[in-house]
Amino acid sequence: MYVIALLGNFAILFIVKKEPKLHEPMYYFLCMLAITDLVLSTTTLPKILANFWFNSREIDFSACLTQMYFVHCFADIESGIFAAMALDRYVAICHPLRHSTILTNSLVMKIGLVIVLRSSILILPHPILASQWPYCRSNIIPNTQCENMYVVKLACGDTRISSYYALFVLSCRLGLDVFFIILSYIQILRAIFSLPTKEARVKTFGTCSSHLCVILAFYIPILFASLSSRLGNNLPRYFNIFIADMYLLVPPTLNPVIYGVRTKQIREKLLQFFLLKELKFSPQVVALRPRSVGVLAGDIELLTGQSKII
Repeated sequence: MYVIALLGNFAILFIVKKEPKLHEPMYYFLCMLAITDLVLSTTTLPKILANFWFNSREIDFSACLTQMYFVHCFADIESGIFAAMALDRYVAICHPLRHSTILTNSLVMKIGLVIVLRSSILILPHPILASQWPYCRSNIIPNTQCENMYVVKLACGDTRISSYYALFVLSCRLGLDVFFIILSYIQILRAIFSLPTKEARVKTFGTCSSHLCVILAFYIPILFASLSSRLGNNLPRYFNIFIADMYLLVPPTLNPVIYGVRTKQIREKLLQFFLLKELKFSPQVVALRPRSVGVLAGDIELLTGQSKII
């Protein structure tokens, strides 16, 4: 799953960079999501794999606080990106003629900057507070990464400030972001059901369904992980660890797969890239007789809609 996450997200970044037609707000947000998924998974998965493969179970306290910051910061950034993508879908479906004038490149950059600054500042107190507590209990974290509440539970002082602030951050993430996402999709669904033909409704709803699948794959595990770390004292430890790992691994793995399969433009460009590579390096293409080349050109035209590449 980690290899799929790396290859899939790098593929999306490569395709959007190479194809000028994809230099649009939707794909800019998708690139932001891919970068966030790469950082979110890479800050935890290599250490988890080292834990399982090489029994490397120790981590320096400063490295633990750094991992804590990056995990929570980029999880919050991903939440903000989902809200921004919901806004993009709302403008594209409800105001299609004004999409390019409303969501300009400068506005997209400003939205991305606000999301990064919000998350960076909002999560900063987590490691600062965690570094202040005295740790006189066990030094074993009952998890595969330095999640904030699992580290704070090891302290022997009054850690209510960390608990309350963690709830505040969670309410911002699951409150404001989810509220804007739900509000956007309510307007989107109203616009979909007002479309004149059934074919248009099905096509538009199919596009939005991929976005909803990605959003649910992110928020459901992170909600379970947050609740289990606070209220799941009676749950088996392996269940808490499994849920915590899933919200760090499943979204980065599913996002490029869902967008690669469901987004027609990315799917076509990826197919064209591999098809052209195959034609370029295949010796059989040079040896074909004229009639066979014509058949091959027709096949490529069916796959890509272009026959000029021959």
